[in-house]
Amino acid sequence: MSAKVLIVDDAAFMRMMIKEILSKNGYDVVGEAENGREAVSKYKELTPDLVTLDITMPEMDGISALKEIKAFNPAAKVIMCSAMGQQSMVIDAIQAGAKDFIVKPFQADRVLEAVSKTISS
Repeated sequence: MSAKVLIVDDAAFMRMMIKEILSKNGYDVVGEAENGREAVSKYKELTPDLVTLDITMPEMDGISALKEIKAFNPAAKVIMCSAMGQQSMVIDAIQAGAKDFIVKPFQADRVLEAVSKTISS
């Protein structure tokens, strides 16, 4: 059975890129969200095996969404996505419970490595 993934990014083309990488490699993308608030409610509704979560988003940022998801399910597996130069945010995300992070622009092999490593952890 393939792992269920929720993709969260405020940019539709970024969601599409991640979805394409994961779908082509046998992952089941069960949902998408464009901000942190939507991410938290979709997580509760869909109970995915993994979430890819952008850090910088409107309404609720990725770190806040990560904290809410971890409060709801401490075992949640979340990979943060960030643009270059957001190292301090990445550190905050790891401290808040993220399992890994990938840097934009995405390299398909790095996305797959992070996802398979996180799911099997």
